[in-house]
Amino acid sequence: MNTVLVIGAGAAGMMAAYSAAMSGAQVTCLEKNEKTGKKIYISGKGRCNLTNACPPDELLGNVITNPRFLYSTFSKFNNESAVRFFNSQGLTTKVERGNRVFPVSDHSSDVIRTLETAARRAGVCFRLKTAVRDILVANGRFAGVALDDGEILKADACVIATGGLSYPSTGSTGDGFKWAHNLGLAVTDMRPALVGLKTAEDGCARMEGLSLKNIEIRILDGKKEVFREFGEMVFTRRGVSGPVILTASSLIGKRLQKHPLAMYIDLKPALDEKKLDDRILRDFEGEKNRNFGNALDRLLPSKIIPEVIRLSGIAPQTKVHEIRKEQRSNLVRIIKNFPLTLTSSGDFTEAVITQGGVSVREIDPSSMRVKKIAGLFMAGEMLDVDALTGGFNFTIAWSTGYTAGIHAAKTAAGNEE
Repeated sequence: MNTVLVIGAGAAGMMAAYSAAMSGAQVTCLEKNEKTGKKIYISGKGRCNLTNACPPDELLGNVITNPRFLYSTFSKFNNESAVRFFNSQGLTTKVERGNRVFPVSDHSSDVIRTLETAARRAGVCFRLKTAVRDILVANGRFAGVALDDGEILKADACVIATGGLSYPSTGSTGDGFKWAHNLGLAVTDMRPALVGLKTAEDGCARMEGLSLKNIEIRILDGKKEVFREFGEMVFTRRGVSGPVILTASSLIGKRLQKHPLAMYIDLKPALDEKKLDDRILRDFEGEKNRNFGNALDRLLPSKIIPEVIRLSGIAPQTKVHEIRKEQRSNLVRIIKNFPLTLTSSGDFTEAVITQGGVSVREIDPSSMRVKKIAGLFMAGEMLDVDALTGGFNFTIAWSTGYTAGIHAAKTAAGNEE
């Protein structure tokens, strides 16, 4: 029949549908939502950081889990391939800080429209509001799918691209993992990643909304430093978030599941302790009779000053000229090591991606085929692969989707097992 079913019209799914159709298959893409690309729509705060413009040989260095698994598929379709694809389909792109690639329009809806239009032009038939209940297998081979309404759809091959567990409101509710488990495939433990972190301190709520730029954070597990990065962060009602925190969450998530971790913020990383002390002395020199509580406004953002003062142990009404050297030294240490206690990650409702998924040992890395089941393929967040923020997870989706689609089409045509 030369027919391919793709389950899921997200990033990986639509790319798989496109590549399968371009490879000659009759493709139907099944999506349980009322429209395509719901998670793409909210990505990058509605702008969609669709890939990263780093040199292709740096891609694997930004993959956290199972980078070697992606070597083959990245050799077929990488970040440069993604940019060429979108540009060729009429979507103009731009590169911003950190090599992040966005559509020039800054509208994620344009990315969705480009993908869907390309797929439709290639001949893909989209069936929206169509939920799959089960995957059908006969004699070790994919046979079809059962829909929620009882309809059976038969096909020669299938790509499952139903996403992970993050942002369940977009339809990522773990359907694919349930099917994988029922098919006897190994599924690793899953946790939220690229997500805000919760803290023990209630001071974060008082600083909610405060964004810090050009800071450095350190995270310790006991005496061992497990993360350090310079960049931006923001305080939230329950803890901390922002670029450096999202990155940290993917790297320390397993540790944080076991016990709390200590985090320290260097609010002035450009100054060592002596230079910072000299700066404080200069500020104090011009306002000797001012209360300490009102003397840090030129050094720190207003929202964090009460917390720094509280930690310093210096009474706010203390006159600046009364502050002793050892008190000032303690103030310097706090500014260079503002302490927080990380207690847990945010949940899947606020996580950008899911860490964990179908074990890569179950998947042929050159084709994305499920090794145990002929004609069945998986792509995107279904797989136990994930990367840092900056467009790398979308790159994984485009790449694995593209590869799965091509090989699904080959299988459907009888040219590949």
